[in-house]
Amino acid sequence: MSHGVFSDLVGQDEAVETLRRAAGAAARVVAGEQVGSGSMTHAWIFTGPPGAGRSLAARAFAAALECERDGAGCGECHGCRTVLGKTHADVRFVVPEGLSIGVGEMRALVLRAATAPSGGRWQVVVIEDADRLTEAAGNALLKAIEEPPPRTVFLLCTPSTHPDDISVTIRSRCRVVALRQPPADVVAAALVERDGMAADTAFWAAAAAQGDITRARLLAADPEARARREAVLAVPKRLTGVGACFDVAAALVQSAKAEAAASVVDFDAAERSALEQALGAGGTGRGAAGAMRGAAGQIKDLEKRQKSRATRAQRDALDRALVDLAGFYRDVLVTSLRAPVPVVHGDVAPQSEAAARKWTAESTLRRLEAVLACRESINQNVKPEIAVEAMMLGLWKG
Repeated sequence: MSHGVFSDLVGQDEAVETLRRAAGAAARVVAGEQVGSGSMTHAWIFTGPPGAGRSLAARAFAAALECERDGAGCGECHGCRTVLGKTHADVRFVVPEGLSIGVGEMRALVLRAATAPSGGRWQVVVIEDADRLTEAAGNALLKAIEEPPPRTVFLLCTPSTHPDDISVTIRSRCRVVALRQPPADVVAAALVERDGMAADTAFWAAAAAQGDITRARLLAADPEARARREAVLAVPKRLTGVGACFDVAAALVQSAKAEAAASVVDFDAAERSALEQALGAGGTGRGAAGAMRGAAGQIKDLEKRQKSRATRAQRDALDRALVDLAGFYRDVLVTSLRAPVPVVHGDVAPQSEAAARKWTAESTLRRLEAVLACRESINQNVKPEIAVEAMMLGLWKG
């Protein structure tokens, strides 16, 4: 692929230019040259709305930093390929297993990051959800950013630089790369050109995924993902009374649970069997029984982590559904106000047009706000069932 590591960052030319320049400067630092202070820095924040590609950008930049061809981010050398495959020895990806990233994990990371890179280039720490750092974890990270080891780079991904998402002191020590939601037609063109996708499929998937290239690929390839989206878009017309609101809410939460369970099941099983083997499961003799008793604590820890990860996966699946649903009410609003922007869900345009004839713009806006309030409640740790039921009642009443 001649486009190199930045090829999936479609519609982000300015950000890509900044990152390319910095990776080139970083390669000169590795070569022992003096580089101007503005060109490369050791701490970066990637911000942008869902689907803008924050973690894609961070991973691509990490690959360019480890690229063996003068930081070009060729996408073909061993450095680029191992970073993109998340197997590079000097690049660590921190993804919260549960709802937050704790201080223990962060301290361990900071210690690892302070060692010299084994490949001679950079130690890179990518924190994919830096908005989920606990306060103590944020302080541990801040110390490392304030006194950085010479060859360590921290890449943080957050929805915004608002103090709710990232502390003001961390923000003040990082360079910010702001990504935008790429227009659907730009994403569609990339899918046609790079993935050889049929044009009509690409345009439908890019619009439905609201510019998120990874999700567009999933919708195009996975019938189950399409079925889940169709079920979500059928929600508005199923809200015929109070009873229906509760039924639809239960079905939506249940669907998110099933999607989450399917996404972690293989990983959980592999992780458990690896731990059991390491602890000598299946051994016989006097020592084995005692060893297994001592291992019960470690297995309990693993189960706790896996439960936490399942909760996180469920929240993420539910959030994708809510983003799709918000897109529908936005389409109704766009249609009733005759706004000069395309609808998100073109394939259900007849439903959003019918709703636009029936509802006032104000009541549509209230419905859209109910969906956004539900996302916010779940982020604030309100039980998903309760938040979704409240939203459904709001959508029904308008």
